[in-house]
Amino acid sequence: MLSTETIYFVVLSAGFALGFGHCIGMCGPIVASLSLSMRGRKVLVPHLLYNAGRITTYGLLGGIMGVAGSFTRVVTEIASIQKGVMIFAGLLIIMLGLAMGGWIPLGRIFGEDCAPMGFLAREFGKMSETRSTVAFYPLGLLLGLLPCGPVYTALVAAARAGMEATHSLNGFIIGMSLMLCFGLGTVPALLLVAKLVDLRWLRSREIIYRISSVMMIAVGIYFVVRAIRY
Repeated sequence: MLSTETIYFVVLSAGFALGFGHCIGMCGPIVASLSLSMRGRKVLVPHLLYNAGRITTYGLLGGIMGVAGSFTRVVTEIASIQKGVMIFAGLLIIMLGLAMGGWIPLGRIFGEDCAPMGFLAREFGKMSETRSTVAFYPLGLLLGLLPCGPVYTALVAAARAGMEATHSLNGFIIGMSLMLCFGLGTVPALLLVAKLVDLRWLRSREIIYRISSVMMIAVGIYFVVRAIRY
């Protein structure tokens, strides 16, 4: 049976696989456009700052979900339905993992249309035109809020992991740590896209994408089994 510490590694690995299987197609065009806007400039530092901002947003969202999970634990203990809520969270992760792999339909949540919308689009336009390297960090913070199915799945896992916490601060740390692992896993693929720009270099992402889906399903199964044995 997986340990709690192992979950972090599994989520990190899932993020890595998702980077090459999902993020390249979904947000790769954004990264490529940023690289194209920096013709004649070094792209590594700006993209590291962009990814740092994106991961910061993921970490903060994960911390919030972890706090929500720890609060849910307290509430459900009072209501004597904690086990049912834990099982439901695990089943939801399994369902989202199946949707990520394309085994069940779930609308456009896991599509590859990642164009910024509304307020995000306006701010993205302003920031992407700047010549300042430092601006790439707040740009990453902003684009970390883009709708993304795999991120939703990881956030549900963060909330479920937060239910293991004994108090809110611990829940925040657990949720944040899990989402930081997920975000770090996605960085290599996006850095590679930033360097290569031409996205045609990788055509067969589906197998890699499904491997990451299986990893997330394994996390969901682990949570369900742990809840039943709790």
